[in-house]
Amino acid sequence: MSIFLLWLQLAGATAVILASSNFLAKSADVIAFKTGLGRAFIGVVLLATATSLPELGTGISAIVLFDEPDLAAGDAFGSNLFNLLIIGLLDLFWRNGPILNSVGLTAAVVGALGIAVISLAAIAAVIHGLTPEMSTWHISPVSVVMLVVFLLAMYLIYRFEHSGGQESRVDEADIQDDPEEHEYGSASLYKAGLTYLIAASLIVTAAIWLASTGEKVTDEMGWEASFVGTQFLAFSTSLPELAASFAAIRINAPELAITGVLGSNLFNMGFILFMDDLALVDGPLWDHVSTIHPLTALVAVLMTSVVIFAVLNRGRSRPSKYWTPEALVLIGLYVAASVLVFVLAD
Repeated sequence: MSIFLLWLQLAGATAVILASSNFLAKSADVIAFKTGLGRAFIGVVLLATATSLPELGTGISAIVLFDEPDLAAGDAFGSNLFNLLIIGLLDLFWRNGPILNSVGLTAAVVGALGIAVISLAAIAAVIHGLTPEMSTWHISPVSVVMLVVFLLAMYLIYRFEHSGGQESRVDEADIQDDPEEHEYGSASLYKAGLTYLIAASLIVTAAIWLASTGEKVTDEMGWEASFVGTQFLAFSTSLPELAASFAAIRINAPELAITGVLGSNLFNMGFILFMDDLALVDGPLWDHVSTIHPLTALVAVLMTSVVIFAVLNRGRSRPSKYWTPEALVLIGLYVAASVLVFVLAD
């Protein structure tokens, strides 16, 4: 197949992902309103899960269909960086002060838990790279620990948001005081749930198509799998987060956008990498990944720390309507990581 047709397929899969993602933010916001669970928790659970399905589909397909475990790992680690870049991009387009001033402390909790799981993933890659002791195991014990931490994180986020301790800076009482007058007052929870399921199904189907085409592009272009996974496929499979996040701020739901992005990183590390490890029958996933990935994990930890600091640092003003310091730092760290990955993967 010609390279032109391959790129055309990539464009088609991307278009399906983008179109489906536009429905996710609206349906998730309706569910948050109708169930009373709150935008932050719904952002972490529903929005993050749905927009991370491409990484899940791509990772398992890369392993099962194409025997490319490093491509799967690179996609997950690279998606973390792109997701954090999204926060910087959102900040550039948000005009009501720094966007991280507009979210509650739940976002900081999600970010801190994300750092914990990303660090565990980096430790797994380093440990398996230094010792062959666990190479005969079907799955790494560190992967199991990551899954447990992910599940615990979901529980802690729910308890924190509903304990009254999140001190949200977005007045969500506006959507609860007079439900009948709210724009979602007449919306159907059943319809919102059905829309969510249909959109999520389309996303995961397009993700499998994306993985297949991406593997062929890798061969045709002569790129290293680790570079493609970290940069190329990570960009493509993170498009749902990008589209859903911008859709969320268009409906004035920054809490949904930010927690959705940070929650995606939790999902990438705690659940997707566990499933990738489970799907690989030729030993633990970590025996087959590039040494580049701990580097991208370190940058992701630094970028998440920037987000947490900005959320906790109340009362900041926006120095310019075009940028904020945290936006520039996030974008700068992403660019620096991209250059390093390209150089080291070459």
